[in-house]
Amino acid sequence: MKLLKLSLLAATAMLAMASAARADDAPAAPAEAKPFVLVFNVGANTDYEFRGVSQTNNKGSIFGGADATIGSIGYAGIWLSNVDFLNGTKAEYDIYAGVKPVLGPVTIDVGVIRYGYTSQPSGPKETYYEWKVAPSMAVGPATVGLAYFYSGDFFGETGKASYYEINASMPIGKTPFSVNGALGRQEVVGPLDYTTWNLGLGYALNSHVSFDLRYWDTDEHSFGSIYKSKIVLGIKATFP
Repeated sequence: MKLLKLSLLAATAMLAMASAARADDAPAAPAEAKPFVLVFNVGANTDYEFRGVSQTNNKGSIFGGADATIGSIGYAGIWLSNVDFLNGTKAEYDIYAGVKPVLGPVTIDVGVIRYGYTSQPSGPKETYYEWKVAPSMAVGPATVGLAYFYSGDFFGETGKASYYEINASMPIGKTPFSVNGALGRQEVVGPLDYTTWNLGLGYALNSHVSFDLRYWDTDEHSFGSIYKSKIVLGIKATFP
């Protein structure tokens, strides 16, 4: 955990210095930019993984959503998927919104997410909110980023929670392939903290259809099979 936090601090310092050095270079919004753009998506995968933990009890999922770009920096959206927590909960629906201002070479994603669930059992509520701050920047052909999520009362009313992440992505030359991965740490009040990582290979069939083959793992296999290592294949289509 100390190594992850030191890495996050170092990456934060790099992003901050780059931003300060080129803060006056932020590009203006293009004159032809549309004030509102709506894009729909639908897809499926062999397992719905969230921070290294299966949300479908190691089974497949089908998902769909819509994303709106508002002006030059605003966004909002909704996303739905089946889930299986072995307690009757059937589906997850996420509602989110935020802004993505650009400071020099750094884009900062600041937003809020509401995770909702249908057919919740009686007892602690599964629905919760998270606040997000996620700066990213281009480094040569790659994009590197940090992310921090905070919840005042996490899933199942388990209390305050934080999630830290370092991530990177890069196209493979001029091919339709790309690689990306992330290292993260989920901390929740109580004994359920864990570290997670993933590494994936993406393939863009065209501008609307893409495939993703990804390895997921955590350092807490003792928490159960949903925390264990696995390889997940997914497909996603966007339109229009």
